[in-house]
Amino acid sequence: MVVVTEPGTSEKQIEEIIRVLNEHGFDVHRSTGVQQTVLGAIGVHPEFDHRQIELLSGVAEVLRITEPYKLASRTFKREGSIFDIGGLKIGGNNVVVIAGPCAVENEKQIFTIAEAVARSGARILRGGAFKPRTSPYSFQGLGEDGLKMMRAAADEYKLKIVTEVMDKSQITLVEKYADILQIGARNMQNFTFLRELGTASKPVLLKRGQAATIDEWLMSAEYVLSGGNHQVILCERGIRTFETATRNTLDISAIPVVQKKSHLPIIADPSHGIGIRDKVIQMARACVAAGADGIMVEVHHDPDHAKSDGAQSLFPDQFAQMMKEVRLIAEAIGRTIG
Repeated sequence: MVVVTEPGTSEKQIEEIIRVLNEHGFDVHRSTGVQQTVLGAIGVHPEFDHRQIELLSGVAEVLRITEPYKLASRTFKREGSIFDIGGLKIGGNNVVVIAGPCAVENEKQIFTIAEAVARSGARILRGGAFKPRTSPYSFQGLGEDGLKMMRAAADEYKLKIVTEVMDKSQITLVEKYADILQIGARNMQNFTFLRELGTASKPVLLKRGQAATIDEWLMSAEYVLSGGNHQVILCERGIRTFETATRNTLDISAIPVVQKKSHLPIIADPSHGIGIRDKVIQMARACVAAGADGIMVEVHHDPDHAKSDGAQSLFPDQFAQMMKEVRLIAEAIGRTIG
């Protein structure tokens, strides 16, 4: 249930509405707009008569949310969310570019790549310090040493950091170094882990699971939101279909569908979505044209010797070309790359 206050409602009136909702067993999440406050009342109470709230002073309207995801829904928050991460805005008119290697391998590698992507206009450095790999014998990442290298490289070139957290035991450690915590496709429905991320102090980038529907993806976001962390960024990274010509099938249609259903920013990862270097740029262009709030691509200065995902990583000069092209597309649809 969503409670929308009248313009100019006092703080005392809002507190009284919250008190009444709490008395009836609802957990209340508050969203303050320019003129009105929206209160999301979370709880299943079929016998509750919403007219009891409509009669309270300061209430403009009460709406029932029919979607199973309440806080992620457009009904709860009609305008798109914009997150300010140390001066960098994600959402709104801005299209943010995230770039970097699949994994942090050594200091020289991460500094070389950070310098290259920053020069071309990326704002966030990606890279894995902890790597979930299909084989237990594959490179698993450098752990905290990798985080330290990544933080140093990002600071040198004035970039933010997004990196993956694999389980709840890593949250505190990764928060020391990262600006955004990434949840990989394998963990999208690890609900115990998602609840823990609801208490995290940093924004969460939630990748879509390989076989997840859009509603299942939004329900996973709801776990984080309901825990108190309202900064969730969705990431379309391709789903598994019967097609084998590409690594995954990048679901570009998910971008406008999600934007209709949810206020959360959505970015796209064409590197994982298609998995073939010479097709990543075309897919990045398509994602920006479809309205993505950002794109995330893998870049490596020596992909033939990368320890993971070299085949889908762009060379720095390819990344520079991609940036020129997506800027033109962003401008054509009234947005900016930044």
